[in-house]
Amino acid sequence: MEGQNQERLADLQQMLDDPNIKAIMCARGGYGAIRIIDQLDFSAYRTSPKWLIGFSDITILHCHINSNYQVASIHSKMCNSFPSDWNLAEPIQIETINSIQQALKGEKMNYTAAYNANNRIGDAKGELIGGNLRCIENLAGSKSEIETDGKILFVEDTGEYLYSIDRMFYNLKRSGKLAKLKGLVVGGFKVKVDDEGDAFGRTLVQIVMDKVQEYGYPVCFDFPVGHQRANFALKCGVKHILNVSTEGSRLEEA
Repeated sequence: MEGQNQERLADLQQMLDDPNIKAIMCARGGYGAIRIIDQLDFSAYRTSPKWLIGFSDITILHCHINSNYQVASIHSKMCNSFPSDWNLAEPIQIETINSIQQALKGEKMNYTAAYNANNRIGDAKGELIGGNLRCIENLAGSKSEIETDGKILFVEDTGEYLYSIDRMFYNLKRSGKLAKLKGLVVGGFKVKVDDEGDAFGRTLVQIVMDKVQEYGYPVCFDFPVGHQRANFALKCGVKHILNVSTEGSRLEEA
């Protein structure tokens, strides 16, 4: 494991330092970014910034970069999400992978989500930031901690029990991360089925809305981001406009 950490550190450091590299797409998520984040030197990166691309465990890098260096990054699918045979890829796979190219070309991103009766209607404008909820929680109290004041926060997760999701949202609330948001975007959540006899008794929607009931900003559910086929590229650290209405939800780059 230590050798792998050093190899990952050396590879990423080399790419961060190379001014000729304009974008770094991570191969996969899983676990490991937290083991090297404090050893990375971002000095060269600050003078020659580049796109950092990925999601899931890469949320660690997105949050660290945004909070410390205010450089935009791309939350999106990674290499292991690409189909082995493009001709056999489903339309949603092609569309989401193409969204990465569109982001890299500088096109303004614009996404919609179907109306959800649980949404809270409203409009918001602010810097977009977020990612995997578990990773965001793990960064609390560190120098990579996410900064949410005045921003639009998006979250997603996979393989978690409802009670664990509830605890993570309590962490966001108790640490003040929900109090001064401009808007909240809830993406895909693949929830683990409760063990027999241990039903939590609350839905994802109930968990979320309980934590934000005292705030007035818009909230939308079922946004196409997360551990799912519909995982579009989002530009973290870039201002977006969120519109949640009876027609559905729209998130567009400002």
